[in-house]
Amino acid sequence: MIIRKLRLKNGWSQSQLAEMAGVTTRTIQRIEQGHKPSMETCKALASVFEVDLSHLLAEEKPMQDDSQLKADEQQALLYAKRMKEFYEFLVTYMVLAAVFLVAFHGEPVVYIIFAGLGAGLVVQGLIAFEVISFMSPGWERRLAERKLGRRL
Repeated sequence: MIIRKLRLKNGWSQSQLAEMAGVTTRTIQRIEQGHKPSMETCKALASVFEVDLSHLLAEEKPMQDDSQLKADEQQALLYAKRMKEFYEFLVTYMVLAAVFLVAFHGEPVVYIIFAGLGAGLVVQGLIAFEVISFMSPGWERRLAERKLGRRL
């Protein structure tokens, strides 16, 4: 994404950057979407942006884990993960409910099972939408501090 940031910082369009670097606009689009550019393209882009080649190549190294992210970035990723899990569970619940209610219409055990799953879905939704903060990063930190007997 550093290419996009540098391009926008200079006020260039993708086609303008492509022309200056001697590559196609589609190449710039692919790079900005996360595809790895060739070494020749990297050199051309470094020249256009007047930055050291290592500055562009450093971006290619993926982060090893979330510990390299800032606290607010970690919380944003956790929020996104919880939302994704909620919507996955919601879709699964709806599909299974439709299938089982049609296949086993009138069976009380099916209603009991899906009532329980529905309650779980509600709790997961409340957590995902941060209405309740069960086991949030703050909770984990407080638990770790209690175990260590000191603040982190």
